[in-house]
Amino acid sequence: MNDEIFDKYMRAGAIAAEARDKGLKKIKRGVPFLEVVSTVEDIIQKHDAAPSFPVNISVNEVAAHFSPLHDDQQVFKSGDLVKLDVGTHIDGYIADTAVTTEVDSEEYTSLIAASEDALKKVISMMKPGVSLSDIGKIVQQTISSYNYHPIENLTGHSLNQYTLHAGMSIPNVSSVSFQKKPKSGDAIAIEPFATNGGGRVISQGNSNIYLINNRFRLRQIRDTRAKLQLRKLKKSFHSLPFTTRWCEGKISNVSVSLQRLTHLGLLHHYPTLVEQNHGMVSQKEHTVIVTDDGCVVTTYGKHEQ
Repeated sequence: MNDEIFDKYMRAGAIAAEARDKGLKKIKRGVPFLEVVSTVEDIIQKHDAAPSFPVNISVNEVAAHFSPLHDDQQVFKSGDLVKLDVGTHIDGYIADTAVTTEVDSEEYTSLIAASEDALKKVISMMKPGVSLSDIGKIVQQTISSYNYHPIENLTGHSLNQYTLHAGMSIPNVSSVSFQKKPKSGDAIAIEPFATNGGGRVISQGNSNIYLINNRFRLRQIRDTRAKLQLRKLKKSFHSLPFTTRWCEGKISNVSVSLQRLTHLGLLHHYPTLVEQNHGMVSQKEHTVIVTDDGCVVTTYGKHEQ
């Protein structure tokens, strides 16, 4: 990784951390989900960066993949356990970070701490050639020591330019199936999930998040209208996830068009991911760049540095 790319990763991380922390402060009883999302996205854009995926607001048993529509009426309630997942990019070089908080409650302090502690331990051991199975083992042991379960079918992931999930998964449980090894220069998002439920997520409901299916080249698409719409979406979002509300003004009849493009196989529609036993879920995430002898965290906030 050359210095210019490294600098873009670091700048994206600093912006993501600022947006995350300011969004976190807005999460209070009675505040609309959309107000938090707008706060986060406005900060990202103010710094001449762009979101690398729609801001995820996942509450209670929802673990990931929910972003509100433009007319969403949901507000935070007392007792909510809220995951705020934020992504930015500069020229496609991505930062991905998440934090969990409670609204007017301290019931799940230990559950939040389990994810945070697991993340700290993984960061301390991340280096070239480290065994991903050993990382999963540390996450599993740490979360289990708090008497919770790691979510076994959610993982961290490597990052490439304009690619959020770049092929290497960072497990939350010990498993010999994870054979790839980090190398110096890799950008990686590490995200331990902890739950008081069964330890797996299932698909449930509409996330409002989409991804262009890059298996299809535009010249292969015979439907003229679909090709035009997909060209506009590619120009705006490249190969990164996007949400329904971002499409207003870019394509007509947004909801119907996105459904049609999904039906044609041109888009992937993310489902909302919910803990299988409706257990509460916590998440903590940072992006790191692997160095010759360890790693550098790109998404530390001021209070973490």
